Amino acid sequence: MSYGSVNLTKDPAKGSDAFVQSSQVRDDGDESGASSSSVEQADGSAPGEEEHQSAWQNFKGFYDRNLGLFFVFMAQVFASLMTMTTRLLETGFETKLHALQIIFVRMLATSVLGCLYMWYKKVPDFPLGRRDVRGLLVLRGLAGFTGLFCSYYSLSYLNISDATVISFLVPTMTAFICFVALREPFTVKEAMAGIVAFAGVLFIARPTFLFPQHREILPEERDMMLFVADEPKGIVPSVPATPAERSIAVLLSVLGSFAAAAAYSTIRVIGKRTHSLVSVNYFAVLATVGSCFIILVHPDLQFKIPQNATQWILLVAIGIAGFLLQFLLTEGLQREKAGRATNLIYTQMVFALVLERVVWGTTPPAESLFGSALIIGSAIWVSLQKNKTAANKKELVVDEERSLLGAAVAPVEEDRET
Repeated sequence: MSYGSVNLTKDPAKGSDAFVQSSQVRDDGDESGASSSSVEQADGSAPGEEEHQSAWQNFKGFYDRNLGLFFVFMAQVFASLMTMTTRLLETGFETKLHALQIIFVRMLATSVLGCLYMWYKKVPDFPLGRRDVRGLLVLRGLAGFTGLFCSYYSLSYLNISDATVISFLVPTMTAFICFVALREPFTVKEAMAGIVAFAGVLFIARPTFLFPQHREILPEERDMMLFVADEPKGIVPSVPATPAERSIAVLLSVLGSFAAAAAYSTIRVIGKRTHSLVSVNYFAVLATVGSCFIILVHPDLQFKIPQNATQWILLVAIGIAGFLLQFLLTEGLQREKAGRATNLIYTQMVFALVLERVVWGTTPPAESLFGSALIIGSAIWVSLQKNKTAANKKELVVDEERSLLGAAVAPVEEDRET
């Protein structure tokens, strides 16, 4: 049977009638065309306008679906810029700022802007949070301050790419701490991923007993060589570090990741009993007070005034970027699924490599790149394993800190209809 043809042989009269009707339609084409065009204009349903509306609806749908992902992406950009700015302030000028002073400026801006934002939005339990979790909030703030100090201090001797990738140990460490302290499951796969990740740390640290140091080429030997690779040049000169300084910096960076994992484990205990921004504000206020106190008490530390406009700009920028990091993560993860957002944290490594090449003109050696691949690969593998177990659970809005751990969030029962 063919649905594309019409049999006219059985009823010629009907065929002639159809021919007459079709001719009448053709004769009335000009008149009906004018009237139909006027109707289309009146109804606003012209073909061009329909295509325009369809394109706008598609763009709006794409915008709504990916706005949260864009916010999380921009948060990683600001995180990388903060890391770069911190290293520049610590090593790039004659007046070198201590890590504690940088923490003071960043967290002071975060606490002030965060308080204003929470006051404007009327965040519940602002500013102290619920009474039954205030002790946990203080513990979370102190652990976060310790982790931030270790991370920032290590930037005096570590490249930003190495410091960034070591921070990816936090999810595995958090899972282990929750296993020890909270009796949460810690699978063999997670343990294997942790071992692989720490092997990657060894490749980044490159201790001398595992990685013998190559002898540097002397200037007179360089003149006799036929082919010599040009030394990389960036905006500012690179900052060399001895193997001992590098090993200590890596150890501090790992300790900072462990402290951050302790902070995140505390957040898991707090759960949804306090708004995420209240938790962030505890962290910011305690870091501000703690860094100021240590600088005032320690005899070898003091607040240093920036000596030029560039230092002032970088110091102000790090405070603004710190607040934007927390704000964009909060807003982005309220709109985006935790799985997609968690995977975006690994874009920090790409930004760190680009910034390191542009600003300092350096590229990590093959050992560091291999260690970075081990750490990132193990973290992604653990995240994928957790996503499989959480695939059948309904996921509600979570705060930015718990989401970036890549861990499954326990579902919350829906409110029953009354």
